[in-house]
Amino acid sequence: MDLEQIRTFLSVAANGSFQEAANRLYVTQSTVSMRIQRLEEYLRAPLFVRNRAGAHLTQQGRRFLKHAKSMLLTLEQAKHDIGLPSRFRASITVGARIALCETILPRWIGEIRNVLPDVSLRCDIGFEEDLMRRLIEGTVDIGLMYTPQHSPGLKVEHLFDETLVLLTTQPDRPWPDDDYVYVDWGPAFYAQHSSSYPNLERPAQVVNIGWLGIQLILTNGGSCFLPIRMAEPYIWAKRLHRVPNSPEFKLPAYMVYPLDAESPVLTQVLGNLRTLATVERQTSYA
Repeated sequence: MDLEQIRTFLSVAANGSFQEAANRLYVTQSTVSMRIQRLEEYLRAPLFVRNRAGAHLTQQGRRFLKHAKSMLLTLEQAKHDIGLPSRFRASITVGARIALCETILPRWIGEIRNVLPDVSLRCDIGFEEDLMRRLIEGTVDIGLMYTPQHSPGLKVEHLFDETLVLLTTQPDRPWPDDDYVYVDWGPAFYAQHSSSYPNLERPAQVVNIGWLGIQLILTNGGSCFLPIRMAEPYIWAKRLHRVPNSPEFKLPAYMVYPLDAESPVLTQVLGNLRTLATVERQTSYA
């Protein structure tokens, strides 16, 4: 049994497909099959049930899942800790959506660094699918995101609600306009948006990152929905303006982490994030 077999097992378990795991790992499907076969031979147990619908964990596979994540996490931590300077007692990796890295995460990381100066913090940007995969694999300790998936062994915890508002570069222009940029904030936003604008045709511009929506309308003119905290500096500078009588939408932000987290440092960081989220909620509602 080697590290690549464990990574491959976790990828198949996370994606429910040998082919999708191959795509994620940038190898052929036959390579994935070979690695899983060798792992099953080593463990002397079938790990997946394969059918047209994909690949599903057997009872033995579900039992091995916890051990596989633990082994990968231990190896990754060992690799990182070998190069960790002696002034740090531990390291934590936080993955987040780019919108949450705009003002919130840098501020939160600064607060955590003040409380835990002897802990090394790594911050990665990603989308939910990638963040969930890395949480399952154990290469991310904490994920901050809008639309998490529920997965065995992971805890999904609500942190706070974003307030999305409709902003425009031209306040006197009637809305909707031809330069409206639809930012895909996920299923919850889509449902609220569709309910408020049932007759709105598909916009000419669609993006999946709020930052890109801002850049498009600032460069070319137009409008889009953004979290109010991201928009405030532009509103103060009079570069963006609220569209009159437009609705506000709520977008929940979540924290995802391993259920069986035994690291006291990780437990402390999670507690710090909960405290900071409480402050965020109080500030938002004030």
